[in-house]
Amino acid sequence: MEVWSSKEEKGLTELEDSTGTMIALNSSSHLLLYYDAANHTNYTTTTNNITYFPYYQHSLPVAASFILAYLFIFLLCMVGNVLVCLIVLGNRRMRTVTNLFILNLAVSDLLVGIFCIPTTLVDNLITGWPFTNTVCKLSGLVQGMSVAASVFTLVAIAVDRFRCIVYPFQPKLTLLVAKATIAMIWVLAVVIMCPSAAALTVEEVADHYMVYSQNYNMTYPLYSCYENFADPKMRKVYTTVLFAHIYLVPLTLITVMYGRIGVKLYTSVVSSREPQDAAPPPPPARHEGGRPQISQKKIKVIKMLIVVALLFMLSWLPLWTLMLLTDYGGLGEEQLELLTGYIFPFAHWLAFSNSSVNPIIYGYFNENFKRGFQAVCQTNSFILRSLQPLKKRPGPVSTKCLNRKLVIISAENRDIPLGAHWLNQRCFNVICQRVVPWNQCRNSSTSAVYHISTSVVNIEIRIKQT
Repeated sequence: MEVWSSKEEKGLTELEDSTGTMIALNSSSHLLLYYDAANHTNYTTTTNNITYFPYYQHSLPVAASFILAYLFIFLLCMVGNVLVCLIVLGNRRMRTVTNLFILNLAVSDLLVGIFCIPTTLVDNLITGWPFTNTVCKLSGLVQGMSVAASVFTLVAIAVDRFRCIVYPFQPKLTLLVAKATIAMIWVLAVVIMCPSAAALTVEEVADHYMVYSQNYNMTYPLYSCYENFADPKMRKVYTTVLFAHIYLVPLTLITVMYGRIGVKLYTSVVSSREPQDAAPPPPPARHEGGRPQISQKKIKVIKMLIVVALLFMLSWLPLWTLMLLTDYGGLGEEQLELLTGYIFPFAHWLAFSNSSVNPIIYGYFNENFKRGFQAVCQTNSFILRSLQPLKKRPGPVSTKCLNRKLVIISAENRDIPLGAHWLNQRCFNVICQRVVPWNQCRNSSTSAVYHISTSVVNIEIRIKQT
């Protein structure tokens, strides 16, 4: 952490003269509303028109609760989204259009975890802005860009599902089109956040200082990260534009499309439950009118995507509400102090938590992601057990199989991604190759080949497609 220790420009003086002290007291960036300690009055001292604030904003118990809460969602975000990326990239059969969009969501969530959660936590603990001007611009840009990319990706997913369910005879999106769509999503996200990144700056608050541990011999200048537009009214205009383009309009479109999808699924279920005549039933792949039948697997995917979109909407709603209230509510200094001291940190935490829960949703609704998550845990557990001494490791391998270098592990109805070191299987059946050849692995779509020594200590894992 870099603490600014020398006085530079006093750029907030002009803002105070033209728009009043509220702009100076509530300096902030869009989507990343940093706490300006000029609002924080606990232990504040004013001497000769110089105002002193405590270096730390909160007491130790409150600060500890902030740290634990943010650390929890940070770890969950990093681990969960990294696993999602590995599962999609490590398995060719997982590289569908929908999964590519889910991969893009995971990447944007990782950016939030890396660039936004740590800086927001530190800013909520320390009075003023403790980082450099570059970090100020980068944090605001990355958070706004990742949020815009997430909501645009949710729109793309809704469009893909809408075309697939409501208009099933139209050509489906190809992987090439999906990749081009993802590239366009990031270009639009960068473009819409460029004004914020250009306006974000760090400036010293005139006649405001931070005091470390109430020792007035240890004072630091107070700096603020805020959007310095040429016309202060432009901030309100820009807030409204952002709210419309990356929250209200996209989520309205998502709601309408999923509403149409829900109606389609309901009519499909009702028609499938209607009593049939004595005539032979139609082929299971189509309805009576020749329309494709919607499988239960697709219905489950739709439910998963609706939950993802709904949680995104609810998670970001409080933060958007607070930003609009700050710009248009005409709040007093005490009200702003309450918002920036406690409510904004919670709203940020709730918004960031959305980046952490998506992998949990994927694992709950989607069997492929669930198997991928289980495979990582089972691989680590299997390797650890394999490295134990043989006498402590009872196994089903016979003496004949121990004398051979090659054994086969059959995975019953489980997907083992090609090229990945995963054992996606609850219970392994170790079979000697001499007894059971490749084409007789029971109920197995894929098999994992292991080169294993007679002591069962050194294991070389590779995946082979059968």
